Amino acid sequence: MNKTVLVIAGPTAVGKTALCVEVARHLQTEIISADSRQLYKELSIGTAKPTPGEMRGVPHHFIDSHSVTELVSAGQFEREALTLLDELFQHHSIVVVTGGTGLYIQALCTGLDDIPLPAGNIRDTLMQRLESEGLPALQTQLTQLDPDYVKEADLQNWQRVVRALEVCLTTGQPYSSFRQRSVKARPFKTIYCALERPREELYRRIDLRMDQMLNMGLVEEVSSLAEYRQHNALQTVGYKEVFEYLDGAYDYQTMVELLKRNSRRYAKRQLTWFRHQGSYTWFAADDLNGILAWVAEQCG
Repeated sequence: MNKTVLVIAGPTAVGKTALCVEVARHLQTEIISADSRQLYKELSIGTAKPTPGEMRGVPHHFIDSHSVTELVSAGQFEREALTLLDELFQHHSIVVVTGGTGLYIQALCTGLDDIPLPAGNIRDTLMQRLESEGLPALQTQLTQLDPDYVKEADLQNWQRVVRALEVCLTTGQPYSSFRQRSVKARPFKTIYCALERPREELYRRIDLRMDQMLNMGLVEEVSSLAEYRQHNALQTVGYKEVFEYLDGAYDYQTMVELLKRNSRRYAKRQLTWFRHQGSYTWFAADDLNGILAWVAEQCG
């Protein structure tokens, strides 16, 4: 039996869930979620996690699979997802992998790069600077040392900024130069497609999603997660803005504006990342027939 992983990627709010469910139902297969936040069962509203109704009976994996009391790295996801794929390929010749976390998709399909460990007390020094000078100072330094990585990175995620600077300062080379140097062999074929919408339409959908999240109780969800605030998954768009609002950093309307603005910026970074990969075939987010025809051609 030929084994194929069908990656369906795209930015936040583009419509991946609905399209992937239709594709999976047509192919009579299952879905692996490659989303670094939806796998945590305590995070629901802020991650736009698909509901049972939206899943329409299609089995989804890595949704509510772990607790926020642990930290799931891309490497752990790679190992667990590869093991799961072995099981799924016993029953299906093709499996859908979907999500907006490019690093998780890369980890599963081509493996992670061997990135050098930081030397000495570089992390301690950077953490002290983060505390005393603030994140903008580290963002500025990273922009100078690795402008290519800055184009696609979430610069509001301090862990990623610190990690990239660690590598730059340890090796004297850009962090981006260590990424995608080698591709690990996989016992399956991977075909990549990504979904897109006109920019203004995508931004309207993002704004609407933020309004819906707030109406569903996003602020209350974030408040209930206060003890896990330093978790990587909560240092992200949709959560950090609400934490800062709860801290009294700004008023409710400012929080809403920041949620929408930062989500739009995040979507732009996702699009940049997927386009930069060069391996994706792009489709309109509602082009089900086009995608199915392309899959048949690729697997033929």
